[in-house]
Amino acid sequence: MNATNAPDTPPGGAPAAPRWKRWLVLSPLARIVIFVAIMGAMIFLLRVLFVTIGWAGKAAPERYMGMLVMQLVPALGAYLFLVYAVERRRPAELAWRKVVPDGALGFLAGGLLISAVVGVLWLFGSYQVTGFNADPHWARQLLIGGLGAAVAEEIITRGVLFRITEEGLGTWGALMLSAAVFGFGHIFNPGATVWSSVAIAVEAGLLFGLLFHVTRSLPLCMGLHMGWNFTQGTVWGIPVSGGSDSGWLVSDRLGPDWLSGGVFGAEASVIAVAICSVVTLSLLVLALRRGTIVPPWFARGRTAAASPAPADNDIAKATPSC
Repeated sequence: MNATNAPDTPPGGAPAAPRWKRWLVLSPLARIVIFVAIMGAMIFLLRVLFVTIGWAGKAAPERYMGMLVMQLVPALGAYLFLVYAVERRRPAELAWRKVVPDGALGFLAGGLLISAVVGVLWLFGSYQVTGFNADPHWARQLLIGGLGAAVAEEIITRGVLFRITEEGLGTWGALMLSAAVFGFGHIFNPGATVWSSVAIAVEAGLLFGLLFHVTRSLPLCMGLHMGWNFTQGTVWGIPVSGGSDSGWLVSDRLGPDWLSGGVFGAEASVIAVAICSVVTLSLLVLALRRGTIVPPWFARGRTAAASPAPADNDIAKATPSC
């Protein structure tokens, strides 16, 4: 296994730590519970604060500022607490030097990826431009539907759920679990169906999970997520996960729901699933060639006996299994 792409293991999880601490504080399940508890507490306190200062009403721009803060602060604050206070390490996967270059690269890639989906829909006669909107509220969509959603969702599903469960369940288990949570986390969105949730799990959940596994860069995943959302909604005028479709271009999508995505948007189209799956398979091939796929805890004894891991890869012995 390539040590540079090994799952991040907290130094405090070394065998020298007391057994109770390894189970109650440093185990994968314990760290996930700690993150959820801290994030929940921060959400509660922010809601109380917003009610107190009058940001909980419908007036703009305070309401939108409150929405953005509610997206960014609890997830980011809880993650930094988890990394610095519990895992006692520097968040290499969220290093400041990566934020701008990786985020910009991801944003561009996300925009190109969803544009490829729209292009194929247009070739099939499903996507049609019917007008132009000079005032699509692009700044609000960029910050709330793009930046806020991308940062919060990527921290929760890739930074916490995938990264931590990979230590116990291995890469395959972490991919399946994080993709399912990500996909069915959209089940209550407007126009959502079981199929739309499965589509998001496959096209985005697996793609983002493998992208993080290969690069260990949260800003890259956030940028891709943000670029996909912003370009889909604000540029092409297509509903983003059942949400707003107010973009510079006013568009219609014709044909059966399996092709157009229906009211949920292009993310529920088989075209999106197919194109994203090609990218996902490319990342999988890269991971297999690098030898970075982490086996589940119950298979590590056999794997180690057959091919000893690098000395600094102490995942199995440092952290109790899930």
